[in-house]
Amino acid sequence: MAQSAVRPAQGKQQNFSFSKFINNENTVGYVFIGLFVIGFLVFTVYPLFSSLYYSLTKYDGLSAPEWIGLKNYTRMFTTDIRYQKSLLITFIYVFTSVPLRLIFALIVAMLFKNGGRVVAAYRTLFYLPSVIGGSVAVAVIWRQLWGYGGIINKMFNAIGLIEGDFSFIASESTALATVVVLAVWQFGSPMLTFLAGLKDIPVSYYEAAEVDGANGWQRFWKITLPCLSPVIFFNLINQMISGFMAFTQAYIVTRGGPNDATNLYVVYLFEKSFTSRQMGYGSAMAWVLIVIVGIMTAILFNTQHKWVFYESKGGK
Repeated sequence: MAQSAVRPAQGKQQNFSFSKFINNENTVGYVFIGLFVIGFLVFTVYPLFSSLYYSLTKYDGLSAPEWIGLKNYTRMFTTDIRYQKSLLITFIYVFTSVPLRLIFALIVAMLFKNGGRVVAAYRTLFYLPSVIGGSVAVAVIWRQLWGYGGIINKMFNAIGLIEGDFSFIASESTALATVVVLAVWQFGSPMLTFLAGLKDIPVSYYEAAEVDGANGWQRFWKITLPCLSPVIFFNLINQMISGFMAFTQAYIVTRGGPNDATNLYVVYLFEKSFTSRQMGYGSAMAWVLIVIVGIMTAILFNTQHKWVFYESKGGK
């Protein structure tokens, strides 16, 4: 009798503890973040360290990897001329397309900083290239525009700059420029960021400058740029990383040609990894790219105190 009287109490106590565990706020939080943590570990952390291992091996994606140490990295910087050219072309692409894109984005943002329905419609139209610009369809259209008999060809013929049929994407001297123009055309995303930053600048700053007799250029140089410098820094970081990772434009428009004139880093990485089936070499290229982007980002962060103005810190 005593044992039967105790059992329900024990069962009740165990049941109560389980319900308390379920209703615990920490448990609910762990359940909600559990899927993200699992996905992050499986689809990000594991592939990341796997690629680091494969970069030290000879691996074709099918057979077992063969350990070769640092030979992939040595090959990149000593014997692979195409890799070195790809790296140089990528730096040229980034250092031309990113500043031009930010300049155009800032100019358009300043034109549209005043509100209104018409201005809002124009903002949407200017943002559309950033939405669809990275698509395959736009890249195919871009190839037609700049190819033989394209609209650009006919327009330049009409104003007398060229004679006859000329393909800008088939010429080694102009192919990279077409890819840069396509990247600059997609300035909608940084434009909206600049627009938000411009709206946060207090109007009283401009009013005080006008009272002191400052002209438009002085107001832009002394007020707009310093107050907008954190936004410029943010856009510069994002656009620089996107520039080093550019793939669709060069791959679809020019296939990396002619004569590797538009063979951007990720295009060459894709070729080596999936066309030539040199997965180990491609993994090594990916890790070098991570290091390059990390170094460039670190340089920008370490030099921001010289030109980025943070109001909370009271100056540069």
